[in-house]
Amino acid sequence: MFVATLTANASAQSSVQLYGIVDAAIRHTNNEGTTATGGSGNVTRLIGGGMSQSRWGINVTEDMGGGLKAIANLENRFTTDNGTPLTPYFQQSWVGLQSSSFGRVTMGRQYNVLFDLVTSTYASYPYSPYFEAYKPEIGFALGARADNMVKYMAEFGSIRGAVQVSAGEKSPTGGKTAGGYLRWASGGLAAGVGYQNYEFASGKKIDAWTVGGSFRTGPWYFNTGYGQNKVDDGLTPTDRAVLSNFWGGGANGGFGGPAFLAANKREIVKLGVGYQFTPQLNIGAHYFHAKQSGNAASADGKANFFTMAADYAFSKRTDAYVELDMTRLKGQTSLNGADGTANGARSRNGYTIGLRHRF
Repeated sequence: MFVATLTANASAQSSVQLYGIVDAAIRHTNNEGTTATGGSGNVTRLIGGGMSQSRWGINVTEDMGGGLKAIANLENRFTTDNGTPLTPYFQQSWVGLQSSSFGRVTMGRQYNVLFDLVTSTYASYPYSPYFEAYKPEIGFALGARADNMVKYMAEFGSIRGAVQVSAGEKSPTGGKTAGGYLRWASGGLAAGVGYQNYEFASGKKIDAWTVGGSFRTGPWYFNTGYGQNKVDDGLTPTDRAVLSNFWGGGANGGFGGPAFLAANKREIVKLGVGYQFTPQLNIGAHYFHAKQSGNAASADGKANFFTMAADYAFSKRTDAYVELDMTRLKGQTSLNGADGTANGARSRNGYTIGLRHRF
């Protein structure tokens, strides 16, 4: 037994990989003023992530033999323009086991099943799952990550499935989650459906669904998807603060004003197309239609989002990009100004020019 243990330990192989993305861009938008100016006012800024959020991380793998591996990940996100790390410092921090026969289980802070499904199955861009500076679809992913999560994923042939659970641990803001997805991919086609809930501290819940697919043929890439968030009535002020973090942000949907948190249901539909002109040059265009509703008409609102981007790869690791976007709102909704508060504007145009390096 002792000799066998020594042999097994000697044959185990470990690897530690440092990886990262450094992305910076110039972004210009209009209608960023205050309510006093009717929303008018342009802003040009250097942002710390246009195509992608800047990050660095460590992947650890230990091959223990027999198709079994120990795996772990630590990943920090930061803004390149001023070097400020996001909170929490490690946006991902998990450890797990992976089997060639039975799938993988991971424990810790990590991506939720909604984010996993959309970015792997019907991402907006095949070379970058979404555009960081303008991402309406991510505003329906319940924060994209969750603390205290245990997630199991298995893949058999063209079918992949995953489930997650998170303990609320009596947190004053809640945090208990449960969900899963099922995905199929073969011959350039991919499709999937997913569900996840989040329980607030009051015991009230938000339920989220998504379904969609994509198709690749030659230089073309097509994708479509649908997402829905449905919230229980009777949320407390603390619950609504959490909901605001899920739904807020100009990049995540742009809804503000009187209707912002009065809604109890949000839906989004997306259609996108991409084309690879050369091995270096990719373009893509995407349209999103979102609407929200509630018990009162004052909660009703609609939004149309359009974005298109061109990406040129100087090498396997370095690329430059140009992006244009338009936002149009209807109903009792408003965009937020540069100060983060609703300013009454219902339209916005923007463009982004940036550089990204991956290592």
